[in-house]
Amino acid sequence: MADEKRFDGEAFFAALDAVRIVRDLTWKKVAEASRVPASSLTRMSQGRNPDVDTLSALCAWSGLSADNFMKIASSNRTEAEPFAQLAAHLRADPNLSPEGAKAMETLLKTAYQQFRK
Repeated sequence: MADEKRFDGEAFFAALDAVRIVRDLTWKKVAEASRVPASSLTRMSQGRNPDVDTLSALCAWSGLSADNFMKIASSNRTEAEPFAQLAAHLRADPNLSPEGAKAMETLLKTAYQQFRK
């Protein structure tokens, strides 16, 4: 059976919101900068997945990769653990000092261990 792919629109919207917050923008400014209709952003905030053109424009604007929001069902796949990916992103963030990245990693690791299933 082939792997089934599904897009996690909720996670994508949450990541997009994080970009918006870091860039200190309103949703109206996100719509303008990304050239995406504000109504598309509203629909996404209500749980609807973006169409392909909206997804493409938002990925280009935000620097996010749609691949990171694909859920692939397969009993045989091996991927990096999500927390390991998060730690790598923190350490690669040019806005964080090495000490700041380590501190964030420690904080998030504690929370992750507390709340993981």
